[in-house]
Amino acid sequence: MKNLGPWWIRLPLLFFAIFGLTEFFVDSGDKPAFLDQPIVALFLGFILLLLVGIELILASIENVMFQTLSEEAKERYLASKQQGFEWAWGKRMYEKLLGSKPIEAEGEIILDHNYDGIRELDNKLPPWWVYMFYATIIFGVVYLVRFHVFHDYDQDTEYLTEMTLAEAEIAEYKKNAKDLVDVNTVEVLTDASDIAAGKNIFETNCVACHMADGGGGIGPNLTDQNWILGGDIKSVFNTISEGGRDGKGMIAWKQSLKPLEMAQVSSYVLKFQGTTPANPKAPEGDIIVNPHMDVEGAPAVDSVLIEVEVDTLEFTKTIDEEGSVIE
Repeated sequence: MKNLGPWWIRLPLLFFAIFGLTEFFVDSGDKPAFLDQPIVALFLGFILLLLVGIELILASIENVMFQTLSEEAKERYLASKQQGFEWAWGKRMYEKLLGSKPIEAEGEIILDHNYDGIRELDNKLPPWWVYMFYATIIFGVVYLVRFHVFHDYDQDTEYLTEMTLAEAEIAEYKKNAKDLVDVNTVEVLTDASDIAAGKNIFETNCVACHMADGGGGIGPNLTDQNWILGGDIKSVFNTISEGGRDGKGMIAWKQSLKPLEMAQVSSYVLKFQGTTPANPKAPEGDIIVNPHMDVEGAPAVDSVLIEVEVDTLEFTKTIDEEGSVIE
């Protein structure tokens, strides 16, 4: 009977194998299964106690059977347990790659040199070292042909490619991770769940100043086309996040609301456009057409405020010898 390893190695290996299988088959999202579902923790605890019990039972049986053996059999049994597990193929490969001569065969490679009784052995390089040296030569030839003969990509191209892929992955991650939204990436949310969440946030925090129907009170009317700080989704999000005008606007909500919550309530606020509140407050600010409002529901307006930024271009004339303008 060969010893397959001490119990303090067998037991953890078996337990963590079962633990890994449990985590693989139990769907618990981002959290570990034993934290997400208490029943899994109880199951793993039971498995650990069971494994410990099995080891104790096996040790007891082994001890009882050992006591029934004769002295000669006890010696053979103890000798067999000391042998342990041996990987024959691995041992042969190790000796082959090492390439060393046993002490008994050193007489075959001893040299004639003698330095005060010290003899030198003619050892060859270990095969593993020689094989690795050959591998570096092959790698060098392939590298030379690929990058210096056929001129494959260089470091600059590789860097730009990796950066482009990384930026695309970051953009995709931010697109799916709604809590990373900011004033530059926020978009109007249209899912019913997001609108319902925005409505709940509005009714919890905003009705005191804007009324439940958005008609306005202490705060401005949200149903007309007049906006003090802008009526697009980015402007509304920024107003909620940073607050209104200094001294008389609403407070900044970025410390109380998460980015996703501010995006949800901003999208809900834009739903008030074109509705008719019970007691609408007088318009405040400038008329700005909300690009997210349905055209059919938009009230008629006399004028629209349009802001245009124009860059100043500087032209240079190039004149030839005859006085004609070339450029």
